[in-house]
Amino acid sequence: MKQLSDSVLKHLRNKKATVLDSETYTKFAIFVPLIELNHELHFIFQVRSRLVRQPGEVCFPGGKVDKTDPTVKYAAIRELSEELGVPPADAEILGELDYLVTPFRLMLFPFIGILPPDTAFNINKDEVEDIFYVPVSQLLNMEPKEHYIKLEAVPEDNFPYHLIPNGENYNWRTGVINEQFYEHQNYVIWGLTARILTHALKELHPTDNQTK
Repeated sequence: MKQLSDSVLKHLRNKKATVLDSETYTKFAIFVPLIELNHELHFIFQVRSRLVRQPGEVCFPGGKVDKTDPTVKYAAIRELSEELGVPPADAEILGELDYLVTPFRLMLFPFIGILPPDTAFNINKDEVEDIFYVPVSQLLNMEPKEHYIKLEAVPEDNFPYHLIPNGENYNWRTGVINEQFYEHQNYVIWGLTARILTHALKELHPTDNQTK
């Protein structure tokens, strides 16, 4: 391989694959919190404040990864602490969940963790309207409703059709987003939060094939 320098070979051999163009994506860290109440494990959900984007939505604690965050795990704990007033030392990370890449150039890095049963929350009302709890067992027995959103390619007005085969008749791919809806009392858990929740439930209750 004389055509390649030693430094290039070393770079290629040491390179770890990541998401292509990931530096252009906005990255979010999510803390999926569990807590034991009345001898039963619960998920903690929060309702977004009317003062923030997507007010009234149900979500897990989380937010953008800052440049000053040493790791995404650190960012997840920081967001939990900022939003719910939980001391970082009380947040025990149990594991890392699969990360999520959206068509809208967002990357979400969720972590599942547990808080002490006697946790005293000091909710940041600028970001969080309220919190509520749902037993893990209840969600495991719940079948979420499913609906679909179709995604289509819409090129800009000055798109250079003359540079691609079939021009304006090019057969663009389309996509489908599977939206899930969990209903609990007066709350609806949907969107990215529902996708993360479904994944977390599978990890908390693995099938025989997953444990082999």
